[in-house]
Amino acid sequence: MLQAPTMATIVSMTRPDDMKRMADAIAFLTARYQGQPSLEAAAAAVGLSPFHFQRLFTAHVGVSPKAFVGHLTLDHAKRELARGASVLAAALEAGLSGPSRLHDLCLKIEAMTPGDYAKAGAGLTIDAGFAWSPFGLAIVTATEKGVCGLGFGDDEAAMLADMTARWPKATYRHNDARAAKLIEKIFAAARDEALPLHLMGTPFQIKVWEALLAIPSGALSTYGTIAGGLKNPNACRAVGAAVGKNPISWLIPCHRVLGSSGALTGYHWGVERKRAMLAVEAAKLNQESPSTSVITSVML
Repeated sequence: MLQAPTMATIVSMTRPDDMKRMADAIAFLTARYQGQPSLEAAAAAVGLSPFHFQRLFTAHVGVSPKAFVGHLTLDHAKRELARGASVLAAALEAGLSGPSRLHDLCLKIEAMTPGDYAKAGAGLTIDAGFAWSPFGLAIVTATEKGVCGLGFGDDEAAMLADMTARWPKATYRHNDARAAKLIEKIFAAARDEALPLHLMGTPFQIKVWEALLAIPSGALSTYGTIAGGLKNPNACRAVGAAVGKNPISWLIPCHRVLGSSGALTGYHWGVERKRAMLAVEAAKLNQESPSTSVITSVML
């Protein structure tokens, strides 16, 4: 059993080649989208034939490379922010405790009590491990009640330090096997059972994270809209801070929050990763509903 201060040398699991290559491909395309990279160039960058690359990318990411790049370059953010505001307002009005907030995520939510949060994780055992995802190397932390952390990056030690600092008094166990299983469930096209999340934050943070869950895939919101929905329109900065502290990225979609102008604002795990996440969601939405306007932002 390992304590957080001694886990900086945690070693990652064996990396599945296909998922690693798709993560590299998304990074390659996101960095070069303005030059409209060809299928052949992207395939060569990850050491695959164009045919094999097209097939793997579509299988693992859920959209074709061409659709992904196309939605990186479209700019409908302002229009979609207006639509997202109305969607979020309706969801908040209906109440955050109902199933409407979960949309297609199929999540089971349990929140830590304020008293337990004040203990900074004391008495909790948290599994921590690494696995490859479409958005790069992922760190997953989970208690016996469910996933309490999901982040992305390139430096395992830094990612681990980030997560363990959130609950410094918890006991941490190295568990790559559990992380890999959870990543597989998180990025599966469909789930046959609810994925449990264990929210560990202050009461206000949890309210903000629940509001994020009310933003469906394919919609966008702003800090001001979320503050207004929480009946506290002057709390934009506090909302922004809570969004930045979201420990369960992707599943609790803080990447769907933009600046009021439609610009991509800071994202804890990197703005380029946020752009890629929005492009994947926009491409999937357009794929499912061709008549619906897609959502992306290329504001720098």
